[in-house]
Amino acid sequence: MSDHENDYQVEIRPSDMDETTFPESVVIIPIMNSPIFPGMIAPIILTEDKFTPELDEQLLKTGYIALNLVKSDLKDESGQFVPEEELDLESREISSKDIYKVGVLCKVVKKLKLPDGSVNILVHGIKRYRASNISQEAPLILTKIDVFEDILETDEELDAYTRSVINQVKKLSEINPYFNEEMKLAMLNPPSPGALADLVAFAISLDIPEAQDFLETLVVKKRFAKLLVYLKREKDVADIQKKISDEVNDKVNKYQREYFLREQLKVIRSELGMDEDEKSRDLKRMREQIEEANLPEDTVKSINEELDRLEVIPDSSPEYNVARTYINWMLDLPWDKSTDDKVDMPMAAKILEKDHYGLEKAKERILEFLAVRKLKPGYDGTILCLSGPPGVGKTSLGRSVAEALGRKFYRFSLGGMRDEAEIKGHRRTYVGAMPGRIIQALKRVEVNNPVIMLDEIDKLGQSFQGDPASALLEVLDPEQNSTFIDNYLDIPFDLSKVLFIATANYLGDIPEPLLDRMEVIELSGYTIEEKVSIATKWVIPKQLKKHGLVKSDFSLSASVLKKLISDYAREPGVRIMEQYVAKLCRKAALLKVNAKRKAKKFSPSPADLEKLVGSARYQSDVAQKAVKPGVVTGLAWTSFGGEILFIETLPLSGKGGFKLTGQLGDVMHESANLAYSYVKKILQDEIEAELSKKPKKRTKKDADEEMPEDYLSEHEVHLHLPAGATPKDGPSAGITMALALYSLATNKKIRPQLAMTGELSLTGKVLPVGGIKEKVLAAKRAGIKEVIIPKDCEKDLKEVPDRHRKGLKFYPVEHFDEVLKIAFKKKR
Repeated sequence: MSDHENDYQVEIRPSDMDETTFPESVVIIPIMNSPIFPGMIAPIILTEDKFTPELDEQLLKTGYIALNLVKSDLKDESGQFVPEEELDLESREISSKDIYKVGVLCKVVKKLKLPDGSVNILVHGIKRYRASNISQEAPLILTKIDVFEDILETDEELDAYTRSVINQVKKLSEINPYFNEEMKLAMLNPPSPGALADLVAFAISLDIPEAQDFLETLVVKKRFAKLLVYLKREKDVADIQKKISDEVNDKVNKYQREYFLREQLKVIRSELGMDEDEKSRDLKRMREQIEEANLPEDTVKSINEELDRLEVIPDSSPEYNVARTYINWMLDLPWDKSTDDKVDMPMAAKILEKDHYGLEKAKERILEFLAVRKLKPGYDGTILCLSGPPGVGKTSLGRSVAEALGRKFYRFSLGGMRDEAEIKGHRRTYVGAMPGRIIQALKRVEVNNPVIMLDEIDKLGQSFQGDPASALLEVLDPEQNSTFIDNYLDIPFDLSKVLFIATANYLGDIPEPLLDRMEVIELSGYTIEEKVSIATKWVIPKQLKKHGLVKSDFSLSASVLKKLISDYAREPGVRIMEQYVAKLCRKAALLKVNAKRKAKKFSPSPADLEKLVGSARYQSDVAQKAVKPGVVTGLAWTSFGGEILFIETLPLSGKGGFKLTGQLGDVMHESANLAYSYVKKILQDEIEAELSKKPKKRTKKDADEEMPEDYLSEHEVHLHLPAGATPKDGPSAGITMALALYSLATNKKIRPQLAMTGELSLTGKVLPVGGIKEKVLAAKRAGIKEVIIPKDCEKDLKEVPDRHRKGLKFYPVEHFDEVLKIAFKKKR
């Protein structure tokens, strides 16, 4: 196999030798790239030593060789095509089957042996030929030859083809390096049109199939037609290459120009004594900040490492901005900046009273906390958690604490947070990494001892991105937060000076390890009287200002407020009440704007409320619902405060069945079944006691007529808790469900305006329950007059302010027998 070097000079000469001088057989040299066309002189390099002795003998005998292209689609021994990427022409033994039959007959002009063992042969292409009969395969391929002549038809069409090719070559010569001056000169004086076509084809890049097809085209016109297609393609490729090259050069030139200008600017600034460039100014500013700030040793070390790295990074690199942003974060954090606590106890008490009505226990605990801070400013270790229903003032209470301490206040909500990185930050390896919300808060307030409120801590979520509640453990643990490590900063930051105040609606949704790190202050709801005071002092003045009204435009009497609260806004908080007051303010504003003369003062009566704000959401005297046997009023606790709970029972045809509805939880299901079994046992005991009082000597007829009925054994009972769409659970309705079943079985009505709460045991004991304060408030709002509670919960009544207990009578009980005595106003 051989290759010819295109870098060698290629000449074109007329192939005017007589056909009779050609030898009968010649040696075929397989070549692997573009062929040498007739009329051209070019060097051939033979790289295989085994060709040399036999080739010398043939050259001495004939003086000719034949050049044939190797096929690009070679087959293996099984006849399958060999993929091009697996083809190794250097090691493959080429046979006559692997080459094309049509090639170029060449005369050997000169033969030169090179130092590396290869042979350089200078050949002159004479004619196209075909290998007609292969006479030898090894060590050289010998063949008999049939020589071809060009088929030339001289006419105007051939002239047009010739001129078109020359014009295309002129355009291409500016780009293609093969079209040098000697090539151009040869094209201007070609021996024949066929020779011109061959020369141009040699100069452009043709793959093996195209080159072989061109070689086998004997008609010169057809050769020119194919050549024009190849030239057009070559021109398009050359244009694209030039466009790409120009774009690259423009970019390189732009960058070089900017670089030189920057370097010149540095020199000019240096000569004039002006400031450094922007990067140098940034580095200088950062180093000055480090010296001025009293930073921890680890922080200084980390910042200096980044600064050293920043100096060697080009400011055009993306890494430059990443490192610069990190250093700015480190320098902007308040490592040693803090506000002085100015604890004035009388002023603190005044602030709490000014902003909040009631909430005595919470205020007292906060004042205790402030007193400790006054005695020992460095006191650490208290994380407060304000728990209570919505709208009772948890968030505003935290703001008041910050005001009383003279500290900056920052609040962010944890509701729905599902990503651990929101708390502990992202690692700097991520694109767009940033610190967590805690570090961001400290940067915004610019001090290291603010009051940070973590709102809705009971509504944290979990996902595949981590557990934020677990990440908060380090933040809220007084033993750990002095060395809190944010993933972005990657060095400890002291959070022990921060006062964290969390808020929650329901403590049961807070993970136990997190709840264990906080001191809980429970905020209960407001009574009607408290809401009236809150509306008068805060809500109405605030809404008047918000709606552009003055006191002379609007007023609500105490009776209207009470009806508004009891019929429309019975929730524990004041948020719904505020919405209704705002609705009335909008009515007053509309009345004032539409009045042709001076509008009258907007002062609705209780009877006007339904027309102004719609139908009542609650019935005023809900305690009057228990008017028939089997219906009892209970008290329940929810995350939104206390509520009254009606338990209804109904007898059905059938024997001994018990059905429960009302979306009850597992614990309440167990309480209901326990109550059913206990009441059934009571009724059976009463029947036995009644029978024991009868005279023993009776006829069978008299005994059948006087036999008392076992009600629960003879009837199926359905027990239901209204508001079936609301899930309910817990043991505190045990005595309420038992009393409802007993009332139904004995057909006795419960005394009106009586409510109760308490867990029932299988032996009839009344066990303590929680949420007494919220349940008492719910009873007060609902117009209840008497409340039955477990004896062990009597101590919890001390937490209920006197004004909340006013008007209520409490019955502490230890056994269900006492409940029956109180409910039916008689002894058993």
